Amino acid sequence: MAQLLVKGRVLGSIIVLGAIGLSLVYGILKFANFSHGDLIALGAYLAFFFKFALGLPLLPAAAAAVAATAAAALLIDKILYRPLRRTRSPVILLISSVGVALILRNLIRLFWGPQIRYYSREIQIALTLPGGVKIKPDQILILAVAAALVVGVHLFLTRTRTGVAMRAASDNLELALVTGIDINRVVLWTWLMGVSLAAVGGVLLGIDVQLRPVMGWNLLLPIFAATILGGIGSPYGAMAGGMIMGIAQELSTAFLSTAYKPAFAFLIMLVVLLFRPSGIFGVSSKWN
Repeated sequence: MAQLLVKGRVLGSIIVLGAIGLSLVYGILKFANFSHGDLIALGAYLAFFFKFALGLPLLPAAAAAVAATAAAALLIDKILYRPLRRTRSPVILLISSVGVALILRNLIRLFWGPQIRYYSREIQIALTLPGGVKIKPDQILILAVAAALVVGVHLFLTRTRTGVAMRAASDNLELALVTGIDINRVVLWTWLMGVSLAAVGGVLLGIDVQLRPVMGWNLLLPIFAATILGGIGSPYGAMAGGMIMGIAQELSTAFLSTAYKPAFAFLIMLVVLLFRPSGIFGVSSKWN
């Protein structure tokens, strides 16, 4: 059970990064972005490209992939989402994001093929923790990077002018406009932060398992579930929801087939929402 808990924390850390990004976009733009999962996959594959096509070490390749993925998201927003936001129809935006997801997924298949890819095929020797629990160096890296980014997001949202502006715009967009907050700047930072976290999550997922064109799509439902569980639009709720989802999925394999992992996580979400429909953090306190 302790071994499954370690695996759950690793998976939860990856889900947390995706859920924070999705929650930020929804909280400020009121936009359920169904292409978020495929942006995760795009970040992972761009890191693969920079590592093997350009010969960069994994860390610089990942940094370049994050920047390229964020640039792609900003371009998509400028060409597609920004004009569609003027219609003030969440349904139109949602459907358009599904189309973007399909385009990104098939572009990945076009350039890198449908086969499984790996950052490294090197066999790692697991470290043995007290109690006989084993953990690989890559898993320690994933936990450390995710923890550092979560702390960084918290400090950004609470200690910087831009972070405070993002919180104000999320709580009340009209009031934020009246007080002189530059909404275009807020939207820019929302996309940069959300997609950058998603891209890092994709790279970490590729390190932990392997790269597949559908890797982001398979992760999208747990990410949405984590976002809803924590309180949709709440970054802090997304952190808690993501960790709960990851741990719940892995612990379920102790008594269920691995095929039922997503279903068990959704069951946890439904049970929590029955008693707290607004999620763990709730709408009224989403920035607390």
